[in-house]
Amino acid sequence: MKNYTAIGLLALFILMNFSCAQSQQTKYNSPKGYDLNKPVKYKMPDDLLEISGITFSKGNADRFYAIQDEDGKLFYGKLGDTRVSHTKFGKHGDYEDVAIMGDKVIVLKSNGKLYTFPMAEIDEQELTHVQELVDLLPGGEYESMYADESAKKLYVLCKNCDDERTTKSSTGYVFNVQPSGVIEPAGNFKIEVKQITKLIKDNKIKFRPSAMARNPIDKNWYIVSAVNGLLVVADASFKVTAAYPLEHKNFLQPEGLAFDSKGNMYISNEGDEFSRGSVLKFNYSGAK
Repeated sequence: MKNYTAIGLLALFILMNFSCAQSQQTKYNSPKGYDLNKPVKYKMPDDLLEISGITFSKGNADRFYAIQDEDGKLFYGKLGDTRVSHTKFGKHGDYEDVAIMGDKVIVLKSNGKLYTFPMAEIDEQELTHVQELVDLLPGGEYESMYADESAKKLYVLCKNCDDERTTKSSTGYVFNVQPSGVIEPAGNFKIEVKQITKLIKDNKIKFRPSAMARNPIDKNWYIVSAVNGLLVVADASFKVTAAYPLEHKNFLQPEGLAFDSKGNMYISNEGDEFSRGSVLKFNYSGAK
């Protein structure tokens, strides 16, 4: 009987220690005004299992717009709803990000092609006024795009380009968007990978950005890399100032990033055979 009692006490001791360890999980550092450990999670419907980009119109979070990386469809609806609407703009393909500039929707394909179409037509089942823009971007793999409506500029950041092998940087491209909708090259920028390696103390990292957006409150650039499991923050001139590891449990595969007008941050995650696609909302609490 004494042996059973000892075994029971040992099991209780192990269980208590396990519970204690679970309650003291690693707390991940966060950018000022946010807590990456406490997201509000919105599960996506089945159509958005592979959600790859998310945005809002004029920072209004009452309706989100998203794409997924297999079908040429724009999805839209309210976060938290079990069903969303969609309209078809293109054929089957690898679509990676979406942005809205005025009355135009812009979609980025992984090969650098851009697709634009009128916002006014998205309630139609299939769009008829879609423009495909080729040769605006050099060869490479692209997943990150942001539209600055106030400045009428479009930013695209390369995920994997040839120049990274020699310059150790991720190259981005800037475009002016004319009132007519014409998109014209207006320069480039770089994210220096060595600035990231210094912060995370990993000299072997190959930075692979999967989403980018500009914070309307602090005006900094926020860049997500799903492959690296990182959220990188850069200033207005694209100098990297911080890098935050992302917990895989919450950030299964972060592929989309957006802010609403109040500064709340939204990161979309692709799902898998065990988990649905999701959007994580991080409420802005003010700089601390």
